[in-house]
Amino acid sequence: MRALVHRSDQIQRVESLGVREVLAGDMNSASTMDRAVRGVRAIYHICPNVSPDEVSIGQTAIAAARAAGIEHFVFHSVFHPQTESIPHHWQKLRIEEQLLESGLPYTILQPTVYMQNILVHWKKILNDGVYPVPYPAETRLSFVDLENVAQVAAIALTESGHAYATYELVGTPGLSQSQVADALSHQLGRPVRVTTVPIETWERQARHSGMGEYQVEALIEMFRYYARFGLCGNPQVLRWLLLRPPSTLANFIENTVRQQVQQEPI
Repeated sequence: MRALVHRSDQIQRVESLGVREVLAGDMNSASTMDRAVRGVRAIYHICPNVSPDEVSIGQTAIAAARAAGIEHFVFHSVFHPQTESIPHHWQKLRIEEQLLESGLPYTILQPTVYMQNILVHWKKILNDGVYPVPYPAETRLSFVDLENVAQVAAIALTESGHAYATYELVGTPGLSQSQVADALSHQLGRPVRVTTVPIETWERQARHSGMGEYQVEALIEMFRYYARFGLCGNPQVLRWLLLRPPSTLANFIENTVRQQVQQEPI
């Protein structure tokens, strides 16, 4: 396997995970992408998160894949990319459209909200018993464990029968944020309550952390969409692909706690 990362200081980390060959470069560079895909059989394309260059990066990757005669292009898209009011979802739909018209054998993966996003608030959950979200507690979202997404990516890249398929990757039914807090409470053995962070507060914190203008605006639009409509899906496709039930939120929290215990010094 060959990996393409953005910075040279990321190479050692990726090599430690078992990747034999790692290149560093700009995904928007045609020469970089041509070098990255030369001699490979299949591509797993995942754009940097909420990138304002999503469309141009995808176009560059598709062009490089076509020039190299790639046998299979697996695209890490997003659940419900047809949602125009969420800018970074809509950009992924533009890449899906171009991939459909590229002539390349493809598989499109559409994962929903990652369970791992909860870990952003892990210290606050553990220390204060608070799960903060920038939308109402009754907002219903379906989640998926990134471990399950990775397993499906491996299946699509190494097994036959997945060309020209689009898979919604959903691990849970729609859960309210109160249900997420209840699951945290149950697994941690301590009370955890959900609190709604005003959008204005979230925006100040995001800008203070150095988040770019496009990322801030796109995520605010996403939060507003969640508050109005939620983001709910069905786990059956993921169950079929994995040949077993996908990870539940309780599974994820339990595994996270177990891993932390194993990492603590004796």
